[in-house]
Amino acid sequence: MINNSRILAVVPARGGSKGIPLKNIRPVCGVPLVVRVGQVLKELPIIDRAVVSTDHDQIALLAGECGIAAPFRRPPELSGDCVGDWDVLIHALYEMERIDGISYEIIVMLQPTSPLRKPAHVSAAVEMLVEENWDAVWTLSETDSKAHPLKQMTLNGSEMNYYDLDGKDIIARQQLRPVYHRNGIAYVMTRDCLVNQSTIKGRRTGGLLLEGNFVSIDDEYDLALCEFIMNNQD
Repeated sequence: MINNSRILAVVPARGGSKGIPLKNIRPVCGVPLVVRVGQVLKELPIIDRAVVSTDHDQIALLAGECGIAAPFRRPPELSGDCVGDWDVLIHALYEMERIDGISYEIIVMLQPTSPLRKPAHVSAAVEMLVEENWDAVWTLSETDSKAHPLKQMTLNGSEMNYYDLDGKDIIARQQLRPVYHRNGIAYVMTRDCLVNQSTIKGRRTGGLLLEGNFVSIDDEYDLALCEFIMNNQD
């Protein structure tokens, strides 16, 4: 709880990942991804309730063993590849408010696929939401200039063109305005944002810029990269 606001942490972890089967319980440096979230949550006393949103019993069991409750199962219609984060979070919020008989004013989404998060990253995002009165706060990383939108190309068959025609004027990276991408470390939002605005990005959304190397895991390369970073951290 912070400023008398109850905080619900939701860990979305469906079982049907295509790129890496049962990705959410794959070990990274010997620790399953969902367990790594549990380790972070144990160091976050501001979180009042932490639950996993899953359709898979093995994931639910492992989550429960590391302190993330699994009091409900995600229905099949919310377990497909193209289901949005809002749908998953609003379902989890309503289920937990029904089960617990209370309201949660702040919702935190912690995806298992971002295992390089630290408790301080999450608490900083929550504090920013409350202290600066945002509807939502997302954690961001600065995008390497090589991946800047103005340096991207498209292919139509074999014909190449600029993704953005302004890219033709870019000679040096110093001309590029910095851009940022979601690193998946934390998404924090108010109940009003989810329920009344029907979005995870509210009318007023703040970006918390984090320093460091972060990997959002989609494939085996990402897993290997994550392990490399962890094994070489100070």
